[in-house]
Amino acid sequence: MRWFQFKKKSYLCSMKKYGLIGKTLRHSWSPQWFNGMFARCGIADAEYNLYEMENPGDLHRWVEECGIAGFNVTIPFKESVVPQMDRCDAAVQAIGAVNCVECRDGFLIGHNTDAPAFGQTLEPLLRPWHTSALVLGTGGAAKAVGHALHVLGIGYTFVSRNPEQHPSAVSYHTAMQEVDSRLLIVNATPVGMFPDIDSSPWPWPQLLSSRHLCYDLVYNPSPTLFLQQAASAGAATLGGLAMLHRQAELSWQIWKQKS
Repeated sequence: MRWFQFKKKSYLCSMKKYGLIGKTLRHSWSPQWFNGMFARCGIADAEYNLYEMENPGDLHRWVEECGIAGFNVTIPFKESVVPQMDRCDAAVQAIGAVNCVECRDGFLIGHNTDAPAFGQTLEPLLRPWHTSALVLGTGGAAKAVGHALHVLGIGYTFVSRNPEQHPSAVSYHTAMQEVDSRLLIVNATPVGMFPDIDSSPWPWPQLLSSRHLCYDLVYNPSPTLFLQQAASAGAATLGGLAMLHRQAELSWQIWKQKS
């Protein structure tokens, strides 16, 4: 990875700018959480905004020109931004996806707070029979989920609509046949996210039971159709809002160290 540093620009204002980059961000509640936290904590010199992009481009230049102090990354850029990082933490190296970037002295340092946030919010709900999981999706979020499940000692299989493109994944038809033994189902796809609120990533809610635990990383709407159907089947459920809040807290802990 390249190491370089831009010259500091003297005209940058004292306001610390944080934000979220992604392709479509109208579903995001991150600004409400961060700006609300800034207000509660009396932090008057910081703001959090949304930055929609067609592609990540030159992030070093964007950070320098916009005066960004730190930023989060969401779909579909969590994997594609990794080559632009000057350094990455151990979680990123294991997962291959970044969702939190620390901007320090001209360098971009990649972190993954998705994995610990998912694991920490999932663990209190686990029961002895939750030993095997189906993870719907194969992107950066799914890989973070897989890493967290591995840390927790839970076996998992990725599920893809195009398993021929993902050798480590099975088809949804195969997943349907295994759902009786895989009692943890995690949606790590954007299916069901606003504005597509009438869609569910799991086509067979009738196969769910009271022994299932269903976790949807989507938090807008809350609950999603997937979780509504799972709850109707008696399954335990958790939406993505808890994970959003926890990963935001972990991101802030990283960023405020440089403040």
